[in-house]
Amino acid sequence: KALLAGPTTGESGRSIITAVPDGSKLLGLSIDGGVATVDLSSEFESGGGSAAVMTRLGQMVYTLTQFPTVKSVVFEIEGERKTVFSSEGVSLDKPATRADFVELLPAIWVDRPAFNAAIGNPAHVTGNADVFEATFRISILDGAGKKLADVQVMASCGSGCRGTFDTTIAYTITKAQY
Repeated sequence: KALLAGPTTGESGRSIITAVPDGSKLLGLSIDGGVATVDLSSEFESGGGSAAVMTRLGQMVYTLTQFPTVKSVVFEIEGERKTVFSSEGVSLDKPATRADFVELLPAIWVDRPAFNAAIGNPAHVTGNADVFEATFRISILDGAGKKLADVQVMASCGSGCRGTFDTTIAYTITKAQY
């Protein structure tokens, strides 16, 4: 529902955008055997070129598969299963997975924690990256922007391949804050 509602003011202020067309509505959602079947209004299928269509499908797949009970997604529009999506002709002949949209990810993609989520202490950060020599840095900032921690992280692959990372970062702070 949050994806369909679009970015909040805080998310928009951080340049978080959506490819979901205005007016798209959730008509139904069921999960069976790791496959989510999402039924959306016709607005979800309307407008945009191939990049916009792929991005909106990817946003829906990544949103639904963040939950451990969902591994793949089947799309319905107004109750009808889609095997070819939109006038762009995107093939959906099998349930869609994150792997179908990995080329849309930025060089460093943080899966956990989600945007604006509490991180705990130590912070557990996971995701994937395609960066030079598989290394990059993660910084944790307090509410005023002061750096609380800064560590080098290594993905399982780099320089032309996407690797995963999973790290725990301890930090010191006097009171809980954003």
